[in-house]
Amino acid sequence: MKIVDVPDWTYQPLRPLAEALLGEHRTRVLALRSLALLIRYAGGRKWIPAVFDYPRLPPLWSGRFGASVPPRIATDAIPVLAVQGADVIEINPVGMGDVDTVRQATAGRRCRVAVVADSTEACEAIAKDVDVATVGDPDHPPVRLSTPELAPATQALADPTTTVLAAPSVLIAAGPGWFNRVIEAATPTSPPDPLRSISKDPRRWPGWLWAALVGIGLMVAGIGAAVITLGPVLLWYDRDYLGATVSDLHDLNPHLIGFLQHDRITMAGNMIGIGILYLTLAQAMRQGYRWARRTLAVSGLIAFGSYFYFLGTGGFIEPLHTLVVAALFPMLVIALCRQLPGPHWPPVVEGPEPQRHRALWGQLLMIGVGGGLTVAGGVISTVGMTSVFVPTDLDFMGTHAEHLRSANAHLLPFIAHDRGGFGGALVGAGLAVLLISMWGWRRGQRWVWWGLLLGCAFGTVPVLIIHFAVGYTHFEHLLPVYLLVVAAITALALSKDYLTAPT
Repeated sequence: MKIVDVPDWTYQPLRPLAEALLGEHRTRVLALRSLALLIRYAGGRKWIPAVFDYPRLPPLWSGRFGASVPPRIATDAIPVLAVQGADVIEINPVGMGDVDTVRQATAGRRCRVAVVADSTEACEAIAKDVDVATVGDPDHPPVRLSTPELAPATQALADPTTTVLAAPSVLIAAGPGWFNRVIEAATPTSPPDPLRSISKDPRRWPGWLWAALVGIGLMVAGIGAAVITLGPVLLWYDRDYLGATVSDLHDLNPHLIGFLQHDRITMAGNMIGIGILYLTLAQAMRQGYRWARRTLAVSGLIAFGSYFYFLGTGGFIEPLHTLVVAALFPMLVIALCRQLPGPHWPPVVEGPEPQRHRALWGQLLMIGVGGGLTVAGGVISTVGMTSVFVPTDLDFMGTHAEHLRSANAHLLPFIAHDRGGFGGALVGAGLAVLLISMWGWRRGQRWVWWGLLLGCAFGTVPVLIIHFAVGYTHFEHLLPVYLLVVAAITALALSKDYLTAPT
């Protein structure tokens, strides 16, 4: 059997591949033991629920929601399942030959453990080491589920005297996210408050509205940056800092203006994309999802914090950039400080399992897209604050960095400022995509699908357009963008039916 504490987006897509390479039994044993070690020796009990956004167990379910496992895997299953959301583990059946194994498995446990012994001798031998021990089923036996459907679990748990245990076959079929999906399906929910109920007093505005204003502000700023870049290119403060005009830069290098435009249009598209993603997070916050506020905090603090990259890039302070940060960052802080509303998400509606499995492949790919964007942003920031250019940049312009530096001492810090800021913003966008994909992948949440579609589109399409417009078409330079576009399109195609399903 296999019970592992990995998210469904790795369990379902990668399990067949791993089993084909390592064999079914070896894969299951290796996965279970590896994760048990993480929990015991790497603090997994604390960070795994946070990383995978496991919901809290309802108080009324305390001690009566969990799984039933055989003695041979109890040592590893108890710590792993307790982290997943199981509050009680039944070990069944336990004979005299299993007593030492069960005793070792229950040492230091963090959940309730019940034993079903096959004899009076075994029951008496293990009773003092567990919470409950019976010979055969107790007088009020638990409901042992053999199907991964959510409704039987939630219906049984509605009876406060009933214990519900998942059989190994349930976790094998559904994946480790089953516990969390049951908890969410049973959480009482209601429609969000209508927009007309929002107070006219900004001091009483909910956090999700402030998050939406941050997103709209970033979109407006991105559109403004694109207009400037495609129009005058340089504003008065740019010309003052450089001591040069657009014509002077063109005379210095005929490709230099195109290079500046390619950097700035890429930044503008990224700002619009982040704004769309933040609108998506605002909708999730309105529905009461706590993961949305955490995502906004992680992404927003990094994206806005990248403003201070100017400290490492020659000290060039851009007034409009400063204005955007000064206007929007306080809104971000307010959005993060306001209390989230209660659960207002749509009721959980199960759909076809093949549809969910396809969507999990899409989820895995989209998480890869977010990770790729995050890494790319980190690389761009590092390059911007060190060498400024990559080899293909200099090849495109047909020059050397030293030539540009000797021609204008402020030119490289000016370009570095753009690159460092864009890289930091791209890290923020990548983390938003990654965390929305990790935590917000639920059936019927069409705003997640549309947010990722539009956010990724504005983050990549302008990049390709401006590169081809200025003639910067080096294949190796654009290859990461091509790969991200293909991965995002594939992910969204695989998950469309699931994320946009009616609720």
